[in-house]
Amino acid sequence: MQDEEEAPAGPSKSHFKREHQALQALAERLTAMPRVELERLRLSAVTWAAIEETARIKDIRARGRHYKRIANLLEREDMHAVHALMDQAQERERADAARHHRLERWRERLIGEGDAALSEFLDEYPDADRQQLRTLVRAAKRDTERGRLEAPRKLFRFLRGVVEAQPDRDDETEDENE
Repeated sequence: MQDEEEAPAGPSKSHFKREHQALQALAERLTAMPRVELERLRLSAVTWAAIEETARIKDIRARGRHYKRIANLLEREDMHAVHALMDQAQERERADAARHHRLERWRERLIGEGDAALSEFLDEYPDADRQQLRTLVRAAKRDTERGRLEAPRKLFRFLRGVVEAQPDRDDETEDENE
C-alpha cells in the first residue's frame, strides 16, 4: 500500500525532458526548411521572428540555446500542422533518396553489364539518346578502370535528366520494383 502512494501521478521528469529535446530537434529541422514551406504553418509573429533570427547566430552554443527558445515557442503552436509538414518533408527526402539510389544502380549496371543493361534502360526510357548514352557508358567504363570520376558523374547527370524528363514512368517502375 505504501508503494502505491509513492508512485508518481503523471509523466516523469525524464519524459518531459525527452519531449523537450524532441521539440529542440524539430526546431532545428524547421529552421533549415525553406520559408515557402514554413509559411503554410501560420506561426505566430514571435515564432517567426525567432526562426528568422537563427540565420544571424553563428556560435554553436548560442545556436543551441536559440533552438531551446524556438522549442519553447513551438509548444504554443499548432503541433499537428508542424508534424504534418515535417512528415511531408521526410517523405520527399525518402523519395529523393530512393530516386538517387535507383540512378546509381542504373549507372553501376550500365558500366558493369554493358549492352544488356543498356538495352533494358532504353526499353524503360525509349526517349533517351541512344548514341549519347553509349558514348557516356564507354567513357565511364574507361574512367572507372583508371580511377577517375568525371565520366561516371557525367553519365549519372545524363541518366538523371532522362529519368526526370519522364517522371510518370519513374514512379511506375519504382512501384513495380518494390
